[in-house]
Amino acid sequence: MSLEWLFVALAIVAEITAALTLRFSLGFSKPLPTALALAAFGLAFYMVSLALVSLPVSTVYPIWAGGGTVGVAVLGAVTLHEKAGIWKSLGIVMVVAGIVLLNMTPTDHGA
Repeated sequence: MSLEWLFVALAIVAEITAALTLRFSLGFSKPLPTALALAAFGLAFYMVSLALVSLPVSTVYPIWAGGGTVGVAVLGAVTLHEKAGIWKSLGIVMVVAGIVLLNMTPTDHGA
């Protein structure tokens, strides 16, 4: 795995962390979860910016956004006991399928 893909993976983890801690900030009324959420969002953006130095935005952004979306949906169901019926499951599958389809198109990695 190249360093750029490690940045993308870290951005996804930071994005998921930020969203989940944001849930516990109670509208920014709890200082610790608020600070953690803001720091994690900042880290996510920083990691994406590093990945975008050499990877195309049309590849990185869908993977980051979709990976975060899927991760939050799955962890919300598993750890926060949110409802996860057939429609949510189908939505997760469609997000993953969309990311795969977007990345099946060859891209020009040049300027």
